[in-house]
Amino acid sequence: MAAHFNDVRTVRRMHRLKRATMLMAVTTWLAACAPEIGSARWCEAMREKPRGDWTANEALEFARSCVL
Repeated sequence: MAAHFNDVRTVRRMHRLKRATMLMAVTTWLAACAPEIGSARWCEAMREKPRGDWTANEALEFARSCVL
């Protein structure tokens, strides 16, 4: 019975490792899709985004990079 318990624990660890790896891969992929802050693409995306949805940091960076 003890050998079976160790096998189950190993399988669970492998599943956790797979999930963590997939989560990291998806996060990296999504981050790579976002335009660099301050770039022309980012400025255009911010112009299309409703002003009410902007964060304070986004508004400040927009003023620095896109207006001035």
